[in-house]
Amino acid sequence: MRFRSVVLNVAAVFGLCGLFLMVPAASRSLAAEQPSTIPAWLRAHVGEADGQIAQPVLQRARALYLREATRGAVKNPCYFAMDATRPSTFPDGTLGRRFYVICESNRSFRAIWAGHGGGRDLQGIANFANGRRCAKNFGNAMDSDLTAGGVYVTGETKTSFKGYYRTAARDDAVLTRTFVQFDGQGAAANARQRKIGGHAAVLLRGVCLRKDPHSPYANRDGYVPLGNLIDYSGGRSDGCTSWAPSDAREIVAMVKDDPTTLYVYPDAADIEAVARAVAAGQSPGSYWNASCLKEIGSPKFWSKETLDPFLARYERDHPPPAPRPIPICKGQ
Repeated sequence: MRFRSVVLNVAAVFGLCGLFLMVPAASRSLAAEQPSTIPAWLRAHVGEADGQIAQPVLQRARALYLREATRGAVKNPCYFAMDATRPSTFPDGTLGRRFYVICESNRSFRAIWAGHGGGRDLQGIANFANGRRCAKNFGNAMDSDLTAGGVYVTGETKTSFKGYYRTAARDDAVLTRTFVQFDGQGAAANARQRKIGGHAAVLLRGVCLRKDPHSPYANRDGYVPLGNLIDYSGGRSDGCTSWAPSDAREIVAMVKDDPTTLYVYPDAADIEAVARAVAAGQSPGSYWNASCLKEIGSPKFWSKETLDPFLARYERDHPPPAPRPIPICKGQ
């Protein structure tokens, strides 16, 4: 199913917005709609089951898109949302669907997998590492490898050559990967500095250099990288949003030269509200996926002001090793 469609008048698509009183302070600038203003076809997708979108996530994502479209910042007929409180995978290994592509002009809704930031364990200084299934730690510090919830608009795309790999038929194939830059606002305003964006969950491992002077990608000495293709869909990232390769191709095609909005839930205020409620033995003050909350116990937001000194201390105590040259391939 194609995501794109003809752009309709924004007011005709969305109608009027009301005020959602439970939105945390950090998100009140997004004038979220009352549930009654959400079209009936879209309300059918609202819920907390796999493939559905939680009501607060949809309300904020919709309000963000309306705001940016009204002021002319975006003209794309589709918008995105992500619920990072949901599981990345289920016990049977299937991927959890928590990234949403919504095109109201043609009544299109799709839920797909997306990765969350893996975080880091600073070995006795601070541990803010996340598990594979559920994210406990969130933050916006440089080099934290954490997801930062909040407001984003997609920016430019950049495609880079990663190397060659062998297919199952033992043929050579080229891996290029396109990166979609995100521009954040508020606590996510350093997204460009952090190089936060979206891309396919693929990489090369076990890389060596093969002599191939006729390749258009050869370096000045006539070598190209060759490695093993790894699809890490279902895994974690360095804080970027990663998608399965087939989904990534469609998303990149949607936003290339046509930006749109992305709302990533939860933001810092949501995390702090849930953490306070858990500490007090009360029901969560903001929405959180129930299965992940049971697994993580309580979430934590690590601000850059908190993490920066820890990261600086760790880097001072653990200087990076000298770079090692990529080995030459043998028997290729």
